[in-house]
Amino acid sequence: MPKKVMVAMSGGVDSSVAAVLLLQEGYEVIGATMRLYDINGAESPEIEKARATCLRLGIEHKTLPFQRQFADSVIRPFAEAYFAGKTPNPCIFCNRALKFGAFLQAARAAGCDKIATGHYARIERDRETGRYFLLRSEDRQKDQTYVLYCLTQVQLSRVLFPLGGLKKSQVRALAKKAGIAEALPAESQDICFVPDGDYAGFIERYTGRISAPGDYVGANGEILGRHKGLIHYTIGQRKGLGVAFGRPVFVTEKRPEENTVVLGGPEALLARRVRIGDCNWLPFEWPKSPMQVQAKLRYRQTEQPAVLIPTGQSEAILEFDEPQRAPSPGQAAVCYDGNRLIGGGVILGGMKDA
Repeated sequence: MPKKVMVAMSGGVDSSVAAVLLLQEGYEVIGATMRLYDINGAESPEIEKARATCLRLGIEHKTLPFQRQFADSVIRPFAEAYFAGKTPNPCIFCNRALKFGAFLQAARAAGCDKIATGHYARIERDRETGRYFLLRSEDRQKDQTYVLYCLTQVQLSRVLFPLGGLKKSQVRALAKKAGIAEALPAESQDICFVPDGDYAGFIERYTGRISAPGDYVGANGEILGRHKGLIHYTIGQRKGLGVAFGRPVFVTEKRPEENTVVLGGPEALLARRVRIGDCNWLPFEWPKSPMQVQAKLRYRQTEQPAVLIPTGQSEAILEFDEPQRAPSPGQAAVCYDGNRLIGGGVILGGMKDA
């Protein structure tokens, strides 16, 4: 009897080809799309595209009504983090709570042995310890292990990533061969619920709260001008400040308790040591001693040599060989050992050298 798998169908090429590959491998496949938010009271166009793709492939399609869970687990924490002066990554919120949480529960309730997604990553299991871990995908340009560092051992044991060993060009060719390429939309790089990229405008509309104007200050507390609200700024931002000093000036810190935005030169953005919390590690429960890693502080950054120093209570310090620019509280810091993802955590802040 073939194993049954539920594929998270987004309406795009990657998840659609994941379903195609699993069908070719002999799985009994169900396509399912999470209904996360509505547009003017109607479901998003992606759901209809996913439904049409499943029809073409001859498989069942389900729509999972997750609007409430998405609001509670993704949108609300996203907005609250911005008001707290942080720069969160909602995709990681969504992966933890929905794509590999509520979606997995729905799949198990439907009698599925596994779930699958169109993420570019590979799963392997350590023969000695029995623990699951992630490897970077074959296509390094598309690798998505950064946003998957939060997955648990239970989740990894029940997930398939059919695209992990493929290049994007191969995925497109498979979609064309399966006769579904023309029906699929172009990829989107924006946060799904803020397609226009206006995070501040969305947050104010969603919460009904206005981010109050306050002071720009220098490193010593001197007032340099007025800002239009904390949620309009990110660490490292230079453009759109509305003030001029005749030299490059950047946002170096946000202080929500004072409602101030700190400005400084490029040197003020550098930190060699970065604190991280809410950590999750894959090859082990917790690193027992400092270890050499390659780490990155944002999705598109190239990994940098560092020492991972565990400090207890789900926190650690990353000490980089070279100072890193603009470690932003709320973003993820992720560690690798070669191609193997070790894990990571949420950036708490940069630490200035004594």
